[in-house]
Amino acid sequence: MNASPRSLRPHIGFFGRTNVGKSSLLNLVAGQDVAITSPVPGTTTDVVEKAMELLPIGPVVLLDTAGLDDASELGGRRRARTSAAMERADVVVLVAEPGLWGAFEDEVVASARARKAPVLVVVNKTDLGSPDAGQVQRIAAASDAWMAASCTDPAARERIVVAFKERLLRLLPEEAVRTPPLVSDLLPPGGLAVLVVPIDLQAPKGRLILPQVQTIRDALDGDAAALVVKERELSEYLGRLVRPPDLVVCDSQAVLKASADTPPSVPFTTFSVLMARAKGDLVELARGAGAIRSLGPGSRVLVAEACTHHALEDDIGRVKIPRWLRQFAGADLAIDHAQGRDYPANLAGYDLVIHCGSCMLTRREMLGRIARAREAGAPITNYGLAISVTQGVIGRVLAPFPAAAEAWERMGGRMHG
Repeated sequence: MNASPRSLRPHIGFFGRTNVGKSSLLNLVAGQDVAITSPVPGTTTDVVEKAMELLPIGPVVLLDTAGLDDASELGGRRRARTSAAMERADVVVLVAEPGLWGAFEDEVVASARARKAPVLVVVNKTDLGSPDAGQVQRIAAASDAWMAASCTDPAARERIVVAFKERLLRLLPEEAVRTPPLVSDLLPPGGLAVLVVPIDLQAPKGRLILPQVQTIRDALDGDAAALVVKERELSEYLGRLVRPPDLVVCDSQAVLKASADTPPSVPFTTFSVLMARAKGDLVELARGAGAIRSLGPGSRVLVAEACTHHALEDDIGRVKIPRWLRQFAGADLAIDHAQGRDYPANLAGYDLVIHCGSCMLTRREMLGRIARAREAGAPITNYGLAISVTQGVIGRVLAPFPAAAEAWERMGGRMHG
């Protein structure tokens, strides 16, 4: 991999009314024409993404959105996309005009506050006028920082971008800049993690999947080592070691065999559980896994996958997990599927949501999805935890994480299954 994945980059979202200059500001910050600009309202019709290096912050993703006051025939759908982009934003950049502040701006601020995202207000078009004292007072009360800009003045670009980056550095949440650990805090310096990596039809040709690559890198960053094996060779390689490894991590689809081949004294978990901790709330997802034991005839389950790919014959989300759930429940279940950004706005009525490892989502976005499920009263867990429940090894994969193991036990689970 030659660049930081988008899911590991802070996301900076640009929001505001139509034609206030959101796209012009984004292009100014990016130093290139990323988004089409025009005096015609509604030029931006969908979320435009730009991954770039914004020094000294580092790799970021800039999100340009449609105007919140878009009254066109497709305006409702565009506003829905804009709202979804809000969940991904680590910082909300609200672009306004001098002398214009009302319900639309208050709506953006309220949405950002509900998601605990800081708000940077940029008053654009100052070549046409300056914000009055009343607007400045409202902006100061509503935002975490603000600045004035004129995106039509090329000579002012450097000054505007420097001021913009200075405010971003102050507002970016720490977790948006510092990636939570996967395994480095579970391994002593000089320790060893054995990573069990099946090679199947869904593995990218010539590469490993993202969580596996990230785990290897995190182990190395923690001054530890990683031994990568396929599930068929795990037992043999464990026998070659002069002392037991400090941790064994396996792909969830091989959890039953890998667990059986790993001595009980060796800590053991899955890549999906590591991702649940790094990208979301492992305690909440472990608690949600308890709902699997209550599924029965007619129970409604949503299987949500953040990435989009062509489903293969034995696809994990569309075939394997539904099959294992129905076998475990001993009943026919009503199972729906969602892919990519199409995460349902209303989760009420679902008895369980099972989410993928979220390697393609930011941590903020995954936490937002967990919060949305909680608000709807729908238990939520993830692929790896769900698979471990159906295979009877959930207690073991949670053992390295005491708080999550306790949450599972409080839901009536047992540490051996």
